[in-house]
Amino acid sequence: MGGMSVFKALAELEEKGQGGTLCTILSSQGSTPRHSGSRMLVYPDGRIIGTVGGGELENRVIQEAIEAYRQRTSKRLVYSMVNPSEGDPGVCGGTVEVYVEPILPKGRLLIIGGGHVGRAVAHLGKWLGFRIAISDDRVEFCNPENIPDADEFYPVPIRDIPTKTTIGPETFLILVTRGVSVDVEGIPALLKCDAGYFGIIGSKKRWLTTVKALREQGVDPVLLGKIRSPIGLDIGAETPEEIAVSILAEVLMIKNQASGKPKQYKDF
Repeated sequence: MGGMSVFKALAELEEKGQGGTLCTILSSQGSTPRHSGSRMLVYPDGRIIGTVGGGELENRVIQEAIEAYRQRTSKRLVYSMVNPSEGDPGVCGGTVEVYVEPILPKGRLLIIGGGHVGRAVAHLGKWLGFRIAISDDRVEFCNPENIPDADEFYPVPIRDIPTKTTIGPETFLILVTRGVSVDVEGIPALLKCDAGYFGIIGSKKRWLTTVKALREQGVDPVLLGKIRSPIGLDIGAETPEEIAVSILAEVLMIKNQASGKPKQYKDF
């Protein structure tokens, strides 16, 4: 990362739709290595930009930052720098207060399939504020001309997608592909990822055929249980635009931990 500043790194996180944890020294008393306002950005894999003082103090803050990002919670840390034999991270005689704040990426739709439904989901998803990634092994379906609302393009077979991009809890997998054979070939690789949502378009017959083929390959039924198919909430959707509304209603339901049930007020 060279000499990149923390602020530049934060802007890059926003641009790339990634996340990290910002650690800021709120106060320092006595002889401490860094003073108020010092900042450090910790990436989920432990890499850092900036510093809060180095040494054991910094090591502890990095571990706390990784955990804070995993738990999606901010925390205030106070360290006494007096007696290492009692567990203090230093001997300089001061006290350091650090605020650890996860910087979470906005939700990301990874839409696999660049046909009519894929385009509609990308368009509506962009309007809703999601970052849009599109993948299709047919290059003519996976480009800015076909899907102008997408931010990322992966014109590769489904099985290769996890080698091209990170799929974590902030990513919602939406498979709107052209058929069972494409799904069966690619799903095992996607199931190894920790996506926040995994939905597949298709009829009940298509899904049962897909499940049968995957189980014959030895795919764990428990993992298959994480997939939502048919994708979307039941609103009687028929057109690509209506199907996109159905899919994204379900995505928002999962993202916001809501029930998806009608709001009915009966106190009148």
